[in-house]
Amino acid sequence: GPAPEARASAPVYTYGNAIRESVWVDTGLDGDGDGATDRVAADIIRPREAAERGHRVPVIMDASPYYSCCGRGNESQKKTYGPDGTPEQFPLFYDNYFVPRGYAFVAVDLAGTNRSDGCVDVGGRSDILSAKAVVDWLNGRARGYTTRTGAQRARATGWTTGATGMIGKSWDGTVANGVAATGVRGLKTIVPIGAISTWYDYYFSQGAPLYGSGPDRLSHYVNSPDARTRCQAVQQRLVDGAPRSGDRTPLWAERDYVPDASRVRASVFAVHGMQDLNVRSGHLGAWWQALAAHGVERKIWLSQTGHVDPFDFRRAAWVRTLHRWFDHYLLGHDNGVEREPMADIERAPDRWTTDRTWPPSRTATTTLRPGPGSAPGVGTLGLLPAPPGATETFTDDPLLGETDWAAHIDRTTAAKAGFTTRPLSRDLRLAGSPKVTVTATPSTTSAHLTAVLVDLGPAVIRDHTDAGEGITTLPHRTCWGASRAGDSACFKETEADTARVDFTIVSRGWADLGTWADPDRGRPLTPGRPHTLTIDLHATDHVVPAGHRLALIIGGTDRYLVTPPPSTPTLTLDLARTTARLPVVGGTLAYALATLPRPGGPATAPPGTASTAPPEAQSPPPGATAVPLRGVAAPRPPQAVPTPGAAR
Repeated sequence: GPAPEARASAPVYTYGNAIRESVWVDTGLDGDGDGATDRVAADIIRPREAAERGHRVPVIMDASPYYSCCGRGNESQKKTYGPDGTPEQFPLFYDNYFVPRGYAFVAVDLAGTNRSDGCVDVGGRSDILSAKAVVDWLNGRARGYTTRTGAQRARATGWTTGATGMIGKSWDGTVANGVAATGVRGLKTIVPIGAISTWYDYYFSQGAPLYGSGPDRLSHYVNSPDARTRCQAVQQRLVDGAPRSGDRTPLWAERDYVPDASRVRASVFAVHGMQDLNVRSGHLGAWWQALAAHGVERKIWLSQTGHVDPFDFRRAAWVRTLHRWFDHYLLGHDNGVEREPMADIERAPDRWTTDRTWPPSRTATTTLRPGPGSAPGVGTLGLLPAPPGATETFTDDPLLGETDWAAHIDRTTAAKAGFTTRPLSRDLRLAGSPKVTVTATPSTTSAHLTAVLVDLGPAVIRDHTDAGEGITTLPHRTCWGASRAGDSACFKETEADTARVDFTIVSRGWADLGTWADPDRGRPLTPGRPHTLTIDLHATDHVVPAGHRLALIIGGTDRYLVTPPPSTPTLTLDLARTTARLPVVGGTLAYALATLPRPGGPATAPPGTASTAPPEAQSPPPGATAVPLRGVAAPRPPQAVPTPGAAR
């Protein structure tokens, strides 16, 4: 038989004369309370020849709130329509590339946006069930109409197999996660890119506020102009249900898809930037672990970028892989894609490695413990516990953050406590979601905690703190699929935006110490009394090279937390009751071997001296931009990012 690679759908259909139409699907909800069930607009493009021959085709679907307010992709493309309302431009390349290969593409306006009825409720029933209704309609289980208000029915069962794959970045990918968590039949695969898995964790981190506003502002931002008037009751429910206290409420429980991972029938191809500070990689970590626990077929790409689509950081490989993924799960081709390595990890700009499973099977939790050093706040990190009574003390300074602390790791500074390993004698890989348990005695009734893992040593990385979050957009274009007037398949190329750094943030996490007794609700602290809290750090996959050091930093409010405590706390850490549980490939033995003194080398690095990096860490890859050695500057505060996934 043919080799698996030969089983690929080919561009045998004409894009220029494809059928373009709009259907309004009845969601069964009345989100705007006008007495009529809401209809959501689904703009469809499908191959005409297939329809004329009676061949049914599968569907690739992107349900988004951004098609009219903000645009999609690196060039902020919006939907456009002809004089008669027929869709002309479908954003992104999915229609141009896949329609000629025998797929339909369906771009759904979430309820409350663009040409849809209803109201945006930011990840709740309206968002998820309005998109699910379209999957149901594609499978003959929901009603569709040819107009927004008319009675003429539109049916999909004559032209589609019903096999649907949902894809999208950020909010779009979040909707795909939520729809998959309903267990809807006909949804065969999802491809969430930089997607949210629980909306509470978008706005808060264990009680600590990450944004200065709640979901009501986001809903108002994407609602269509008429929806902003008719959806005021929904807006008020979003205000009332999401208190700025950071407490978990029923509103947040409704918007948490992780507990429903057991209902997922679709395969999942997840993509995330490990330096995404909009939708942080903790969303991926929680979702991935839940999917794994329930045996969901899955694949993962982890990049060094921030909130960036793989079309803009690994274009050719992405299109090729996505093509084979959809061919397998939507067309049923036995091309072997599901038997290939599960994980692709970006190790350096444009340099990727693969793993058969992720995290790798040899990964095991390794518990490291901070210890006192020769100067206050400059401690050690290793396997042995600190002696009873050992402490470190720091004072909250919300004007500083992870990069300030890391830049002064070997100096006594008031706002942090830092702990470092000796220089590594061999590479050490972390793969998964770290946890740091802290026992701290506060001087005030409220306090924040931040825990950061840092790779101390020079490297060339993608500059995720710059405007492109790790990419530079170039003027020339490449084409991916077929074009026609009003809808081009040609997009601006990109390249890695790189920087030389002398440390790299590996993972971070934040928490309100007031949640120490109840993760769902904060409470006042007792000054002078120790409180123990475990901070969940964000999922990562990072190799600390030989010659570098690994550091754990514990501080108070960092600049990502928008609201500091009402008073300035000083916190005293009980080092004997503070631990870092790290997902180390090879486990404790790998860590022990990596921290053996190097032959002929010092047992520890003198405070304030740079680590020695191997030659490959010192030389930039081809195309890297040389900049002065520095730590990565802190990104813009989150409140300056108005929406998850807003197109650049």
